[in-house]
Amino acid sequence: MSSVLNTVSSLRLSRIYRNYSNNNHLRVPTQSVSTPASVSFTRRKLTVRAADTDTNEVKSKAPDKAPAGGGSSFNQLLGIKGAAQETNKWKIRLQLTKPVTWPPLVWGVVCGAAASGNFHWNLEDVAKSILCMIMSGPCLTGYTQTLNDWYDREIDAINEPYRPIPSGAISENEVVTQIWLLLLGGIGIAGLLDVWAGHDIPIVFYLALGGSLLSYIYSAPPLKLKQNGWFGNFALGASYISLPWWAGQALFGTLTPDIIVLTLLYSIAGFGIAIVNDFKSVEGDKALGLQSIPVAFGAETAKWICVGAIDITQISVAGYLLGAGKPYYALALLALIVPQVVFQQFQYFLKDPVKYDVKYQASAQPFLVLGLLVTALAMSH
Repeated sequence: MSSVLNTVSSLRLSRIYRNYSNNNHLRVPTQSVSTPASVSFTRRKLTVRAADTDTNEVKSKAPDKAPAGGGSSFNQLLGIKGAAQETNKWKIRLQLTKPVTWPPLVWGVVCGAAASGNFHWNLEDVAKSILCMIMSGPCLTGYTQTLNDWYDREIDAINEPYRPIPSGAISENEVVTQIWLLLLGGIGIAGLLDVWAGHDIPIVFYLALGGSLLSYIYSAPPLKLKQNGWFGNFALGASYISLPWWAGQALFGTLTPDIIVLTLLYSIAGFGIAIVNDFKSVEGDKALGLQSIPVAFGAETAKWICVGAIDITQISVAGYLLGAGKPYYALALLALIVPQVVFQQFQYFLKDPVKYDVKYQASAQPFLVLGLLVTALAMSH
């Protein structure tokens, strides 16, 4: 039987070649290929598939390795671009929580504690603040990042197909289990902090619950706030600046209306910072219909919206402090704005927001978070 099939295939291929070779309709590939031509037989016809590989056929298939260079193990642990491929499940779990995103939340707790005016350098207050940082950073930010990666797995299959979830390095059940454990752990710690602080109203628990819900509707359908660049990025900014500040202040003092307004204003700067991360995802966002700011307005306009939100917010807060009779704090804040504009935005980000996104954030954000602390100290007096 096999000899008959071989004879049929050779006769048919010979006929095809004679009919079309003179007109150059049958092109013989001159490039070397990694896969042989495949011949499949059906009941009525012989089908020949070209050995050339169309890039459209494999664009959503996750490669076995990260892009050239192999990636960095350090980047893998931090959960940032250029990460090495890893098989250790605990390292993969850590990568999904993106530890590089924890410091702003931890810093927010510090600012809230400072703004309360009631933090004291004793063992109890230090222990409370550390537990609040664990709740805000590893637990609830880890929950948020893992959840976001879970619902972004289709986008990542286009933009970063070597990431843990689209590449299959971690199973779906393992990801879902991690999401629930981090969420319940963070909410549980929040309740414990309320008991420890003697709150009649469990304000820290409510903040943790509200923040977790915001994280869910940011990433998950049907609302999926991140589909809209305005609402999604502001929600992200508020989560990174306002919520941890409120938690730290509520833990040690009273959360007042002026602090709520001031931190929500600062969240507009967080909105700008969130836009920085959108430039690298333009291709995937377009493919899936997400209206991020760079997609909606184009990269050129989006980069100015980004820096405008960051700079105008900080200048406005400095003006507020000046009007509140705190000129030295206002001047200190202005002094921290100048290097962000001159040395980071014009030197790096505005030239190429895609190329310099990580470098800009690494060099500019320290000045912004120091400005947060300056504002917190101003509000404590």
